[in-house]
Amino acid sequence: MAHFRQLSLGSKAALAAVTVFVSMILSRSYLAQSLELRAWRWLFRLQLALFVNSLMLIGSLYIWRSTVSNLCHSPAMESTCFQLWKLVVMVFLALAHSSFFTMLFLVAEEPYFFSLAAYSCLGAYIIMVFFLCILSGMEQAYQLLAWRSGRIVGSLDKSRKLVLRPALAVVVTAVLSMMGLLNAAKPPAVKTVELPIPQLPLSMNNLKIVLLSDIHLGPTVGRTKMEMFVKMVNALEPDVTVIVGDLSDSEASVLRTAVAPLGQLHSRLGTYFVTGNHEYYTSDVSNWFALLESLRVRPLHNENVKISATGAQRGGGGGESEDWICLAGVDDIEADILHYSGHGMDLDKALGGCTPDHTIILLAHQPLAAKRALQARPDINLILSGHTHAGQIFPLNVAAYLLNPFFAGLYQVAQTTFVYVSPGTAYYGIPMRLGSRAEITELILQQAP
Repeated sequence: MAHFRQLSLGSKAALAAVTVFVSMILSRSYLAQSLELRAWRWLFRLQLALFVNSLMLIGSLYIWRSTVSNLCHSPAMESTCFQLWKLVVMVFLALAHSSFFTMLFLVAEEPYFFSLAAYSCLGAYIIMVFFLCILSGMEQAYQLLAWRSGRIVGSLDKSRKLVLRPALAVVVTAVLSMMGLLNAAKPPAVKTVELPIPQLPLSMNNLKIVLLSDIHLGPTVGRTKMEMFVKMVNALEPDVTVIVGDLSDSEASVLRTAVAPLGQLHSRLGTYFVTGNHEYYTSDVSNWFALLESLRVRPLHNENVKISATGAQRGGGGGESEDWICLAGVDDIEADILHYSGHGMDLDKALGGCTPDHTIILLAHQPLAAKRALQARPDINLILSGHTHAGQIFPLNVAAYLLNPFFAGLYQVAQTTFVYVSPGTAYYGIPMRLGSRAEITELILQQAP
């Protein structure tokens, strides 16, 4: 205990994060099957919020030290403006830390203002930590280069130097945050992609598939945005609409009215859905399946449908006609990690009855799942994924690019194989987009020459 007291606040926060992370692993391994489902949901979300907040505390201490503590030696520290500034920083950090807790208490048909404010502060928090680190690194690098060259580094007046770095970081954060908020507030862009597909039946030439992904109904996305997405999709007059995961961030009963506009989707050959990792975080997948089916959205739970020019039927034979394509969907790969009973990526089951003689299209939420699927079945013609959000906000774009085998947009993996990764139709939590744009994708399949 004495050693723990001697640790710095940052070290204590890191230790707390490790402790919560270990508790998450233990609860998944030993409590997931024994706890009642609703209790398990609350435990998992509470652990996640505590884990993230423990990590964030390290960044918060850095922000506080850079923007407040280092200024305490300034002559202006006793001024009213400085006291007001301290209050602003405290409120900003408190809102950022409260963001993940809104998932527990403030999810409804439309976002609460507090949730929007909290997640907006979280986005600004990420940007500020990054730029404070960059500015500090640049200053240290400049001093090192000057020392190695034997030059004396000229310094600003001490009080001005203490203020300059945080002031610059605050200005950059404010500008980028405003740009991100305005960008995310725009309707998603509609992007049209034409793809040459082998074995595509002549009767299905120019088949139009509209792709949605990562809507994340929850604390900051509600019914109004869903209505907008549905109107935009209907205006495209799709033959098929697919939703490739992360539709929701809470239970079906909570978001029933928010998701209701999906029932107004008009897709000539059907609307289909596969799970993303966030569906499993809700621990309510079976209820979501039932709700979506009531809205005429068909979940593909490691299964496929044979789609012809006149309709669709579940996997098995293609009927008497040979003019059909195989549309398959797999569960998200994190179902296995979370030990979610009855779920997990099962490619063999999903592609049962799908042969290279017909066009095969696979819905798989994560690009990593797309890579695994192609390694096992290189005869797949097209895989539609999401998950990455194209990074959503800078600097997370860099991490998303490095951690995924496919980042965003169209990839031609082989002569007859394509992967398309949607950057997302909305956003997760933080109502910002920097370096990315929300998108509804219109894919037009054409017979390969």
